[in-house]
Amino acid sequence: MMITDEDCLAETLAFNKEYEATAATRPARDATPDATVLATLRANRLGGDTPPVRLPQGRDRVIAGGITARVFLPDRVDGVYLHFHGGGWTFGSADGQDERLWRLAEQARLAVVSVDYRLAPERPFPAGPDDCEAAARWLVDHAATEFGTGRLLIGGESAGAHLSVVTLLRLRDRHGLTGAFRAAQLLFGPYDLSMTPSQRSFGSKQLLSNTDTLRRTYELFTPGMSAEQRRHPDVSPLFADLTGLPPARLVVGTEDPLRDDSLFLAARWQAAGAPVRLDVVAGAMHGFTLYPLTVTEREERRQWRFLSTAGR
Repeated sequence: MMITDEDCLAETLAFNKEYEATAATRPARDATPDATVLATLRANRLGGDTPPVRLPQGRDRVIAGGITARVFLPDRVDGVYLHFHGGGWTFGSADGQDERLWRLAEQARLAVVSVDYRLAPERPFPAGPDDCEAAARWLVDHAATEFGTGRLLIGGESAGAHLSVVTLLRLRDRHGLTGAFRAAQLLFGPYDLSMTPSQRSFGSKQLLSNTDTLRRTYELFTPGMSAEQRRHPDVSPLFADLTGLPPARLVVGTEDPLRDDSLFLAARWQAAGAPVRLDVVAGAMHGFTLYPLTVTEREERRQWRFLSTAGR
């Protein structure tokens, strides 16, 4: 484990304080968002106040039996990054981070394929994981023809990190595929949907996610499941056998309710035999990479370095 960015802790904590103060002035959301609230969140892709920019470099295409993906293709391609967006499995979209994904494509020399998986609550578990599995299987079969390379990488943020690990496990267990993806990059994911200690103890601090919002999100994604049922490895990969998974890089902030998820998963990943790097960002809240911070700029560069060299 490496604690990073302690030299800009004051800036990061000041942003957290400002964010929490602003969040306190907003109307509380219903535990179960209605269609209007969901439509607004989805229109803004990642649940912010305004829609993000769609870049002309992004191309929408249909893969794997009707699944839509957003594809970014730089001039030079040395690999393919399969990306799953965040949004608590209930909002977010493949075109919600065009600027970030295009920078990554150019800097790491990767074709980026970002997947629009089905969202809860209309399409709860296992719909989203099914789509991610199908997209990964398609890429395994078609990457060489489509992109001229078989060097495949996988990753995502928050719910997207969870879906990345679930997808790797499904490829191994359902298709006998280990080693097809050569590395995983996993940003502040939830890996125990029955709630790790840091999730349960975080409380009501309004730093994008907290104990209550996580609990409600799990109820929307896995309706009717008890905490014990959510510990099943198909739902919570922290409880899965992680043998045969590729090298991984995990990232989480010290002020993230999902901190323990990354710490515990990193330990189990390494114990299963694969190299793992865990970067814990000093003072960072959940989803910090969405905001214009020094730690965000640094984290982007770390992602580029990792993905440009991983699996070679």
